[in-house]
Amino acid sequence: MGDRKALFIFLGITAVGIGIAYWIIKPENRLPVYQPGDINPALVDKDMRDDEGHRILDFELVNQMGDTVKLENTLGKMLVVDFFFARCQTICPVMNQNMAELQESLKDSEDILLLSHSVTPQIDSVTVLREYGERFGADPEKWWLLTGPKAHIYELARRSYFAVLDEGDGGLQDFIHTENVVLVDADGRLRGFYDGTSEDAMAQLLSDIGLLREEYDAAKAADSNDSN
Repeated sequence: MGDRKALFIFLGITAVGIGIAYWIIKPENRLPVYQPGDINPALVDKDMRDDEGHRILDFELVNQMGDTVKLENTLGKMLVVDFFFARCQTICPVMNQNMAELQESLKDSEDILLLSHSVTPQIDSVTVLREYGERFGADPEKWWLLTGPKAHIYELARRSYFAVLDEGDGGLQDFIHTENVVLVDADGRLRGFYDGTSEDAMAQLLSDIGLLREEYDAAKAADSNDSN
């Protein structure tokens, strides 16, 4: 009887030890930081493929409320970024419905913004974007529908977010159309790419936002411990 009790104690200690070892050696559940060299070369200009410290570019655009917004207005927030146009009848309504559902899931979050850029800004005026946003329930405090100079928006798509093929100059005949949704962390780094027409991919995006929050919470806790 004593031998059996000793065996149970041994097995229990072994199980605890294995559990502790697992948590010590398990890989950190952390999103990658994407640099241009990690992304499909077709999406990245050749002169940027060796960049090892990529951050999204500064911008100056106008949202659906007619407010001029810049990168500085997003500081400290994670960003979910996509590209659309109001007259689109194919992938854009699906993407924006998924964005609306994402917004609803994040309605109590103050650390994130959704940025949807019009790829036909010459047509998608502030009025058009406001009406389009109302159709999908876009809260202008959380979801910006953006217009501005076409060349500037196309530069952002190609050289900031790497959301579309790098061919084109943002000129009159240039046109981009993509289902790519990009997750940017609060430090301006690219952390994920998703198919905005896929419910599964958007669910993964929501989960990855949670991972980013955990990452920042852990960093704050570490800083607090260091200061103490």
